[in-house]
Amino acid sequence: MGLKEKIKANNKLKQFSLWLLMPPNDARPRWWIRNIINPFTVTKGKQVIIRNRARLDILPFNKFVLGDKAIVEDFSVINNGVGDVNIGDRTIIGLSSVVIGPVNIGNDVMLAQHVVISGLNHGYEDTSIPPSQQATSKKTVNIMDNVWIGANAVITAGVTINKHCIVGAGSVVTKDVPAYCVVVGNPAKVIKQYNEMSNTWEKVNSKNETNQ
Repeated sequence: MGLKEKIKANNKLKQFSLWLLMPPNDARPRWWIRNIINPFTVTKGKQVIIRNRARLDILPFNKFVLGDKAIVEDFSVINNGVGDVNIGDRTIIGLSSVVIGPVNIGNDVMLAQHVVISGLNHGYEDTSIPPSQQATSKKTVNIMDNVWIGANAVITAGVTINKHCIVGAGSVVTKDVPAYCVVVGNPAKVIKQYNEMSNTWEKVNSKNETNQ
């Protein structure tokens, strides 16, 4: 059994290890993790830009990968405490956006301002305990290449957004999105889909049938 498995198997050792990594009631890692450990554990490609006022809540026991020429704008938050965060080449994490793992984001993806992508959920079923104190669950969010996500959109846990999709501003995506689609609304629905035969983007009616 490796060290990581031994720590997970021993509750007291696990609690002590977490205390070493971050202060109680605080999601942000301690100074020594951010400045001494993370530079050696974070995987960054070439010409990556992380703005000075971006917040990286990165812990060494999960992956954080940034591809070539990726950009993380000011006031954005990236958290890998619950699951890995992988961000592809030339992808932009827009101003004040939040990415909470487990999340995989492909190449050439654009996140506009105030986008929230989270693979994490809190339990709420036990009414005798506040949701903040209940067990968490996680489902990986997958965002494929060439996706554009508009401002103030929310992508919920377990969702896959396939290649070259556009998510309208303010949309809440709760289900998988097929490739080459435009989705809008809360919950988000497909309103356009690319037709390879005619090389056009066609409107989709309420029954998800393409208008001819």
